[in-house]
Amino acid sequence: MRNWSLKTLALIPARGGSKGIPRKNCRLLAGKPLIAWSIEAALASPYIDSVVVSTDDQEIADISRQYGAQVPFMRPSELAQDDSPGMAPVLHALEHLPQFDHILLLQPTSPLRTLGEVNRCIEFAVARQAKAVVSVNESAQSPYWMYRLDVDSYLSQLIPSTEFTSRQQLPPVFSLNGALYFANCEWLKKTQTFLTHETLGFVMPIEQSLDIDTPFDWKIAELLLADTL
Repeated sequence: MRNWSLKTLALIPARGGSKGIPRKNCRLLAGKPLIAWSIEAALASPYIDSVVVSTDDQEIADISRQYGAQVPFMRPSELAQDDSPGMAPVLHALEHLPQFDHILLLQPTSPLRTLGEVNRCIEFAVARQAKAVVSVNESAQSPYWMYRLDVDSYLSQLIPSTEFTSRQQLPPVFSLNGALYFANCEWLKKTQTFLTHETLGFVMPIEQSLDIDTPFDWKIAELLLADTL
């Protein structure tokens, strides 16, 4: 159980426009709307004081309230465009909700993220007194074995090196998985980014790190969630 008095906001940004998978936040995934998976994980955490959805879309707002989240304001349309900065809805929410000490950003496109990972991320951040923590997973593809392809189809190494001759020799590398972004609110207002030299990485299992961006990702999520139901 929680053992500190700081207030934590869980923010779920979900705009109505979606090009890769139209209306994906409202679309049913394994029996419930995509956004509901993130709402339910946040509501179940004893470390979270309030679960808020930031959206420009009335249907998403209605579904979010149905599953127990708050929608205390609608996001302005200019902060919900394809080219809107990712931090825009976060900073907008903090302007409207100044009473919180910490914020946990949960992207709805990470439905495989579990309650256990939510809790462990917050516990990790508090134990380390971190300004910010973002979730990562060990990457299956190493940049040491990646190549550029020029206009004439010639290959050149992305990171020139002859040091590694087998996969076992490659140093581990990590990718942002988009599932969890935690930060001190005042620090975030100043930096306007979760990623600085002060940010810690919280390692998640690859099987919980799927970020749904394409119809193929959606099919994989359906298969994985079917095994857990």
